[in-house]
Amino acid sequence: MVKTSGIQAVGVTKVFGAGADAVRALDDVSVEIRENEFFTLLGPSGCGKTTLLRLIAGFDHPTKGQILLAGRDIGHLPPFRRPVNTVFQSYALFPHLTVGENIGFGLEMQGKPRSEVEETVDRMLKLVRMEELKKRRTSEISGGQQQRVALARALAPHPQVLLLDEPLSALDFKLRKDMQLELKRLQNETGITFIFVTHDQEEALTMSDRLAVMRDGKILQVGAPREIYDRPAERFVADFIGDTNFLKADIVSLEGERAKLKLAAGTEATASLPDGAARSGTVTVVVRPERARFVNGEAPAGESVLEGKVDTVVYFGTDTHYHLTLVSGETFIARIQNDQRGAVAPTRGDTVRIAFPERAVQVLKD
Repeated sequence: MVKTSGIQAVGVTKVFGAGADAVRALDDVSVEIRENEFFTLLGPSGCGKTTLLRLIAGFDHPTKGQILLAGRDIGHLPPFRRPVNTVFQSYALFPHLTVGENIGFGLEMQGKPRSEVEETVDRMLKLVRMEELKKRRTSEISGGQQQRVALARALAPHPQVLLLDEPLSALDFKLRKDMQLELKRLQNETGITFIFVTHDQEEALTMSDRLAVMRDGKILQVGAPREIYDRPAERFVADFIGDTNFLKADIVSLEGERAKLKLAAGTEATASLPDGAARSGTVTVVVRPERARFVNGEAPAGESVLEGKVDTVVYFGTDTHYHLTLVSGETFIARIQNDQRGAVAPTRGDTVRIAFPERAVQVLKD
């Protein structure tokens, strides 16, 4: 089923300050976020992702452009008039109130009947799996439980859009992993549009239906996690999303939109050329570390082979990262699964040959 438009930013620019002190936090940003979608704004600190979230919430207003909800301009509406709720990094719970009272607070402020408030609170507690803690004060529960209370409170009025500004950043690693799955479950069950802000690439890939990668107030690429990871539009996206090997290559010949390449490290490969990429001369190609494997002798047809010296070996439990220096002087990371069943693994100083399929090679546009 095709999802309809939920939130749209149309040519949005946001400037803070004036004159020489002016800071352009967003620069002509346009993006469409679909109804009932888990959408993530991803990028480094200062890229503009939280600013865009605040414009959607109504806490700030665009210098130029529009914020639309289901096609209607909501830029003139104050936050409390928008069908939008926000969960912040600090959960902003009332420590003197119980879990149930925190969840029902917003509904009571709206003047909802007591019976409706109680029914909604019980439903939200069941949704976040905290029925047994209804009478507990929020100052007496764990950080992960507080995060669930904040989510339940924000979901209680059933907003059209829920904004989440790095709400998992204060949690420990394991709890953060659990809550990533919990958030995705909640979005699926409620059908509410979630817009999530994070600088954590793995977090974005884990939860999102689609994500936007931002830098310097601009959106560089929007797509599904697999599309962003496997087909980054430019170097920053490729470098920001996971580990990436960048290699130099010369275009030897063209066949339509595919190019025969000669890598500086010596091997040949064939790859598609994206829109905007050079059609001659030297280009940059990327190969993800997990696509490489060790080989002895010649690799099968359709694979490229590089030779290098092992500089560093880093063990990660499920896999090992081998940092190599290739014969071209370029660096290369090979991520090898730890299932070699007794095979002798390379060690620092060894000379090795690695192979990867031609489909793992992507040319970047300049």
